[in-house]
Amino acid sequence: MFDVFDGKSRQSMAATPVVISITGHVVLALAVVVIPILYATDSMPQVPSMMAFTAEMPATPPPPPPPPPPPTTTAAEPPKMLPADAFAAPVEAPSQILPEPPDLPVAPRDGGVEGGVVGGVQGGIVGGLMAAPPPPPPPPPPPAPKLVRIGGNIQAPQLVKRVEPTYPELALVAKVTGLVILEASVGADGTVQEVRVLRSVKFLDQAAVDAVKQWRYAPLVLNGTATPFVLSVTLNFSVKEG
Repeated sequence: MFDVFDGKSRQSMAATPVVISITGHVVLALAVVVIPILYATDSMPQVPSMMAFTAEMPATPPPPPPPPPPPTTTAAEPPKMLPADAFAAPVEAPSQILPEPPDLPVAPRDGGVEGGVVGGVQGGIVGGLMAAPPPPPPPPPPPAPKLVRIGGNIQAPQLVKRVEPTYPELALVAKVTGLVILEASVGADGTVQEVRVLRSVKFLDQAAVDAVKQWRYAPLVLNGTATPFVLSVTLNFSVKEG
């Protein structure tokens, strides 16, 4: 019943179960871990390596129609016109003086006639006027100088001609005396133009007015201009005894 084993046989017999156990564990681990992974990998969707979105190209628009041919005209070409600023003053001085070009028609402006009109002016009326325009009205006469009253700093000019009043016979018989005060308006030439009675004496007023109207003064000159003036005149009427 008892077998005799040496030491080597006993050691080999003890190592065999360990190897078998390790191998079994490895196979079990592979069966538990690797097989589910393989199964899950097979059931997962395939991920494409590249994805792209494409769209249809729009249709090419048709080419534009060709331009219409230029109209054929048999009329003669118009003469070349100079621009409106062809005769403007140059900004810089020219290096040399060229002879004047021949007269060419200038481009017509608003209201002008192409080629111009002989004897016309720039900016005139097309066709001219049927009759000459009326002459301008004469200038207004200068305003009359203001009437100046003698007094203060304005002295009366010199009396050139004095006529004494004639004593009325009725007043002389009645021995009427007194002072007659008049206001005389004298023109620029020194002549008395109007006389007004300021203080009246019966039977003597008309004689005083008739005498003063014949008086004459030297012209009154103010600022180099002859000026009319107004002054007061006093005449004393008295009767001498005998």
